[in-house]
Amino acid sequence: MVDEIKNIILAGIGSAAYTYEKATKLVDDMVAKGKLTIDEGKELSQELKRTLKDKTKETADKVKPLTKEEMKELLSEMNFATKTEIQEIKERLAKLEQSAE
Repeated sequence: MVDEIKNIILAGIGSAAYTYEKATKLVDDMVAKGKLTIDEGKELSQELKRTLKDKTKETADKVKPLTKEEMKELLSEMNFATKTEIQEIKERLAKLEQSAE
């Protein structure tokens, strides 16, 4: 479960980086085509960096780590099997396999 949460966070970071990369390329293309001056392109790139940094900080400030109890509640709501339930299923399966032989 922790790996899935890490993957979600990394996907968010990756999409933000990809968006920034595409926006920077767009600005460079506009400068190359003469639709923006080099100074305007630099200023726009700096503003993109600032905006991305601010949004990332805002998001990081809003996110708080889950407590153990909150994690248990979340997993319970997601209806995941517990270790005990899985062990019980294994035991029942073993009994069924023995009686089938």
